[in-house]
Amino acid sequence: MTEFKKLNITDWALGDRPREKLISKGISSLSDAELMAILIGSGNKNETAVDLSKRILNENNNNLNELAKLSLNDLEKYKGIGEAKAITIIAALELGRRRNFNEAIERKKITSSRDAFEIFSPIISDLPYEEFWILLLNRSNKIIDKIRISSGGITGTIADIRIILKEAILKNSIGIIICHNHPSGNIEPSARDIELTKKIKSAAEIMDIAVLDHVIIAENTFYSFADEGDL
Repeated sequence: MTEFKKLNITDWALGDRPREKLISKGISSLSDAELMAILIGSGNKNETAVDLSKRILNENNNNLNELAKLSLNDLEKYKGIGEAKAITIIAALELGRRRNFNEAIERKKITSSRDAFEIFSPIISDLPYEEFWILLLNRSNKIIDKIRISSGGITGTIADIRIILKEAILKNSIGIIICHNHPSGNIEPSARDIELTKKIKSAAEIMDIAVLDHVIIAENTFYSFADEGDL
């Protein structure tokens, strides 16, 4: 019988190691598990830091909010996570929570389609492929969160209505603004854009969530369904 040998992170290709990947590709290229692996530094006899992090996240529904609810004792139940590593994880999650709180205090209020355009334009206007985002708003039209729903090809991307509504419900949003880009430079909505907007609006109404606008961005300009009376 061949004995199993754990592949250590140091045996990986340089581009796949979390720290080296962060340096060469940027922080956004790392998964939650890879970020967590940087925090804990090492795994156990049978798992690398990344494998252990993946297992911990998987057992908490890959939800950082659920992970943040774990106590010191809960984390120390995982083989390879001692007190020091558990404290590091808890401290990192608490910093993230405080950052979100500070951002919420300075939350911008959305009063027009241009406000939405100015938020998303730096993110998606120059992309060579389509991305679909939503902006979640509270009762005062202040931003709760902005979330990328999907990323696709040059001619389109898939937007799952169930995921959109799930995100809105989880964040207690009562209003959403849909946004995606047209790499072609043409801001006019396609027949598919129009149909999708109607479907999202209809589904959201059942949950008492208002679809306030659908903004299409192309280069330095945009099309607003609300401004054009298409909602």
